[in-house]
Amino acid sequence: MEHPVLTAIRRESFTPLGWFSPRPDDRTPEGTRFVIMVGNAGPEMFRRFARERDPRHDLMDDWCREVIGRLARDLDARAVYPFDKPPLPFLTWARRAKAGHVSPLGMNVHATYGLWHAFRAALLFPVEFDLPAASAGPHPCESCAGQPCLSACPVGAFSGSGYDVPRCIGHIASSEGTDCMEGGCLARRACPVGRPFTYGRAQMQFHMRAFRNAHHPSPTGISA
Repeated sequence: MEHPVLTAIRRESFTPLGWFSPRPDDRTPEGTRFVIMVGNAGPEMFRRFARERDPRHDLMDDWCREVIGRLARDLDARAVYPFDKPPLPFLTWARRAKAGHVSPLGMNVHATYGLWHAFRAALLFPVEFDLPAASAGPHPCESCAGQPCLSACPVGAFSGSGYDVPRCIGHIASSEGTDCMEGGCLARRACPVGRPFTYGRAQMQFHMRAFRNAHHPSPTGISA
């Protein structure tokens, strides 16, 4: 039977991606005894967001802060977010939580969800839970023949050792980038891991617009 805290997270359409008991060098806020990394995996969270989103205030970060903040209060936890300022070491916490591995694209790759997940928050608890140690599983990229993600980008923005963001943005902001904008990043779509959790088309488009507008603002000032 699953731990009730993990069940409560899933009930809100989020996924507990990993957890750990912090050490002094983990830079968690004072009083933290246990950390659960919360994210989306697959399309379920976006389906809820699409139902509840306010067209006048269309920011996913704000929606996540509201929903996860309410969940944190119900669980007697504190919620922190990857978009908080100053930034918290979410990727370091992800490694400690066994929440995945670094892929050749530089994105976090999960043994089950592949590239189709994202960290939305961390729940910080003042007590430690009796949960089995989290496991990242085998690194899926190490046994991936040919690593098709590295050759799928039409402008070669990924080299395996770096990501050329300006080249990517220049492409998706042009008419030649329509396929990426409408169907999602071709490099990401080329990954064979976690295919059952692939985002739906509307979610792909939402995230691509948000990414493009963050780096190449619309002349109208409207962003996703």
